[in-house]
Amino acid sequence: MKTVLSKRLARVADFIPQGTRLLDVGSDHAYLPIALVENQNISFAIAGEVVKGPYQSAVDNVLESGLSGQITVRLASGLAAFDAIDKIETISICGMGGRLISDILGQDVSKLSLVKRLVLQPNNRENELRLWLQENQFNIIDEDILEENDKIYEILVVEHGKMALSDDELLFGPFLSQHKSDIFLKKWQNELNKLSYALAQIPENHMTERQILEDKCKKIKEKINAS
Repeated sequence: MKTVLSKRLARVADFIPQGTRLLDVGSDHAYLPIALVENQNISFAIAGEVVKGPYQSAVDNVLESGLSGQITVRLASGLAAFDAIDKIETISICGMGGRLISDILGQDVSKLSLVKRLVLQPNNRENELRLWLQENQFNIIDEDILEENDKIYEILVVEHGKMALSDDELLFGPFLSQHKSDIFLKKWQNELNKLSYALAQIPENHMTERQILEDKCKKIKEKINAS
């Protein structure tokens, strides 16, 4: 029986180039590499995991799938899971905060020189991740946003190159802010509701704190209401 991916990971899989050599950082159960090899999208992958429990789960799943010849599971932190000899062309990092993903990529930026694509799925702080990518000569070539189990996820597809994002694009995403899908609008309406509630809890004499939240609310309202 083939591995069935969650909606989130299935969308990530759509952005993995056919025939690429993949490193999946924080692979957990190794579901993504297993599904990609099973479907003959790729023929080689490394499943990297820094925590022993998920690492063992990934090892067991790869063995059970009969794909040990094509998927290597390594207990390592981030980019330490691969070396030049592995000829990795694509790296996926999913289910982590944007700041943590930035830290992982920043462990050894030189190791990314021969990697052609990054497929990143941050759970938060997407703006910080976009800023890191911009400052380190990476270019976002596509984005997507989806909802699964009452959670909203963003996916960034990244390759080498320069980009100069505006403050709005850093926050909302250069592609997501253009398309403004229903899920995009829902995400930012939810964020606006949270900020508005937080603003109501701040005393009137705390002018600086109130101004920061008011500015954020204004920016989100303008984005949501713009035609």
